[in-house]
Amino acid sequence: MTAPPTTNPPTEPDEEPAESNGVLLRRRSRFSAALLTTPGQLALATTVAVVACLLLSVTGYLAGNNQAAALQNAQRDAAQLVGTQELRNDLVSADATATNAFLVGGLEPSAARDNYEGSLSAAAQAVPSLAAGANAAEATDLATVSDSVQEYAGLVESARANNRQGFPVGAAYLDQASAALRDGVLPTLDEVAISTSERVDADMGSVSLAQLLLVFVLLALVALAAVQLWLARRTHRVLNTGLAAASVALLVGGIVTIAAVLGGTGVARSVASGPYAATVATSQALSLATDAKSMESFTLIKRGSGAAFEGSYQTSLTEARSLLSEADEATLTNDDGARGSGSLDLLDAWDARHTEIRALDDDGDWDAAVDAATSTADDSAGAAFTAFTEQARTEVEATSSDAVSRLGSAATTARIAAWVALVLGIAGAVAAAAGMNVRLKEYR
Repeated sequence: MTAPPTTNPPTEPDEEPAESNGVLLRRRSRFSAALLTTPGQLALATTVAVVACLLLSVTGYLAGNNQAAALQNAQRDAAQLVGTQELRNDLVSADATATNAFLVGGLEPSAARDNYEGSLSAAAQAVPSLAAGANAAEATDLATVSDSVQEYAGLVESARANNRQGFPVGAAYLDQASAALRDGVLPTLDEVAISTSERVDADMGSVSLAQLLLVFVLLALVALAAVQLWLARRTHRVLNTGLAAASVALLVGGIVTIAAVLGGTGVARSVASGPYAATVATSQALSLATDAKSMESFTLIKRGSGAAFEGSYQTSLTEARSLLSEADEATLTNDDGARGSGSLDLLDAWDARHTEIRALDDDGDWDAAVDAATSTADDSAGAAFTAFTEQARTEVEATSSDAVSRLGSAATTARIAAWVALVLGIAGAVAAAAGMNVRLKEYR
């Protein structure tokens, strides 16, 4: 006898999704119906007005605050770059002084010794402060520089000690010291400078990015204007006090934010192509010219075998001239628009004295050439070089101060604008809600 076939009991239809869909449809229907009524439309318009005010508040604050931060970063990193180049200049200046003093023989002049120690001391003191403002990789490089500078100073002292006693080995120690500086320390500082310069460029780019948020600021202004226009047509009333106050608040906040952000971007661009570019170019030119001064001394120290050093002198001076021309192009110094800083003319004046020194040496009068190279008279090569370095340092200080000041002022303006937008946006939201609520009460 076969068992009857088994059948599954009938399942109850799942009615919950249908009920949920029905509730959702009814809610949508009621919402759509509400939007067809004047109170519903007023409520929606109120939401749009409040959101528009808050949108301006938030985006205006973010735009101003972000740009202020980018400007401050650019200010800090630009100062860091200038400090790195000043450190490099101090080291090259110390080397130039040491090599020039070596030509005198015996005990070098006290003024030269003081200049050497002053430059070396300034370099040693600059390293810790620069390391504090650098990233991890740069701080490591600067620590290496600090150790190498001590090694360099030791080699120079050995060269001085042997030179005072008339030992030829003093020149070898000086060669070793100069090579350690140029092959180890200066390339490391150049890498740090390049890394810092890239940060400055990135900071300047971030300043411009704040402009993207201005789109939302404009959108908020348009949205509030549309609400006010709709309300005027719907109620046949031209003025709503709350919306009018909100419009004024948003207009003022929007104008302040847009002006500050666009102004900050303009300042960043003008600083980058103006005083900042001039500072970097002049500082680099000063370093190259000071290095050329060392080459001038080494050419005489080698006595007939210094052609390679003279070649280095000419290469450095050509690059220095090019950089000073770039600095002149980046800086307007006269009200009538004429360009020119003065350091380029002084560099040419020193080069003319160098040409006289080389003529004496090439004619076989080495002693006269050394006297001309080590003289401190008013019309000497040393005096011409000092005039150039003082002028170049003055220009670096002036242009770097200008760049830092303008970036700092723009950052302050942007931060103030951020708070103005935040406060006025919130005040506008409150005013808009109050103004629209007056209309809503008319239908209750």
